Amino acid sequence: MKIAPWLQILIGLALAIVVGAIINVTCAEPAGATVLLNETGQKFADLFGYIGALFIQALKMIIVPLIFTSVVVGIARLGKADGFARLGLKTLGYYVMTSFFAILIGLSLVNLFKPGLKDGQPNAAIKAVIEANTADFESTVSKKVGDQDTRSLNSVSQIFKRMVPENIFAAFSDNGQMLALITVSLLTGFGLIFVGDAARKAVLPFFEGINELTLLITNWVMVLAPIGVFGLVAQTVAQTGFGMFALLAKYFCVVMLALAIHLLVVLPAILFVLGRVKPWKHFHAMRNAMLTAFSTSSSSATLPVTMRGVRENSGVSERVTSFTLPLGATVNMDGTALYECVAVMFVAQVLGYDLSFAMQFQVVTLALLTSIGVAGVPSASLVAIIIIVNAVGLENSAAVIGLLLAVDRLLDMSRTVVNIFSDSCAAVVIARSEGEETKLA
Repeated sequence: MKIAPWLQILIGLALAIVVGAIINVTCAEPAGATVLLNETGQKFADLFGYIGALFIQALKMIIVPLIFTSVVVGIARLGKADGFARLGLKTLGYYVMTSFFAILIGLSLVNLFKPGLKDGQPNAAIKAVIEANTADFESTVSKKVGDQDTRSLNSVSQIFKRMVPENIFAAFSDNGQMLALITVSLLTGFGLIFVGDAARKAVLPFFEGINELTLLITNWVMVLAPIGVFGLVAQTVAQTGFGMFALLAKYFCVVMLALAIHLLVVLPAILFVLGRVKPWKHFHAMRNAMLTAFSTSSSSATLPVTMRGVRENSGVSERVTSFTLPLGATVNMDGTALYECVAVMFVAQVLGYDLSFAMQFQVVTLALLTSIGVAGVPSASLVAIIIIVNAVGLENSAAVIGLLLAVDRLLDMSRTVVNIFSDSCAAVVIARSEGEETKLA
């Protein structure tokens, strides 16, 4: 009996949790506020990590040709400039709308449950751990952030600078320059609309062929998905364990509840009302992509799987899929924006700050901007959180942020699922607004 691909991935995920938990329990050694693996446990974790890294690299290998050819072909097939402008406005409008909804959900729940407080006061147990391990936590944050600018909104304003590459070949060779790659792709596709027929007939079929080839390679890579998922999740569970979840349980649950509301209530409502489709059918269509997103924690790495699910399972045209999804994987981060808002409010509560309505509105605005502006850099959420806490004047926050990293991996995996599902909903809603029929009716 042939096992469905999504079920294979789910089995790999379940086995990874069991194996990782066994290694963490049997090989863990206390080290201050954290837990480290002994030599044997670390060898297993490194092996799992190596397997997972190979899978992620295989996915990343096809990101650049997939994005470039998909966007070029999608734009060139529009055939006219007004079609491009219409799609662009609809896509950006959707992304801003859903990110704003996500942030408001996070802000509402963090104000309702106040995870950083206990009996109306900053949580003493959390503060004690922070005070005992301040140096370690601050060092961890420093290593994660590196030399990136987190002092002001300069980091956000860099989004416009990153959109224009100094060298187009650098945009192709560096996965971190996704915005630049999309700019080059848009210009190329847009140019093919206006170039002469002879040049168009010579160039466009080449890009269409590369696009088809890239999709075939994606199918081959996804055969390895269950093994890759096992490696990634087993390493995470083995190294992280569940010890810190008790201390940060309320914060963890608030983030997960907010993500669940956005994923299971808001986005399906948008699909039903604006897309006029059955949301549960789209969930079923995106099952492979959501499981891959959960295991890889990367919207970009999941992009090939997301595009295949939207195109083949949900029935969205290549024209809409190739335009909305590459852009969404770069700038549409509903889960990330929600998480940033909750994390900043949690930091404020632990430190004893009572943020006014105006300051909370500033947090909302900055979370929306930074979820787009710093999405392409390493440790994106961490950089964004530091930018926001600095902007609203939360002093001595580095140690609190460092503590959050203890449970960040699972939250990162979960918010990535929200990110890619929102991208896929955008493709469906925009396709329906363009008069397309899908497989979701």
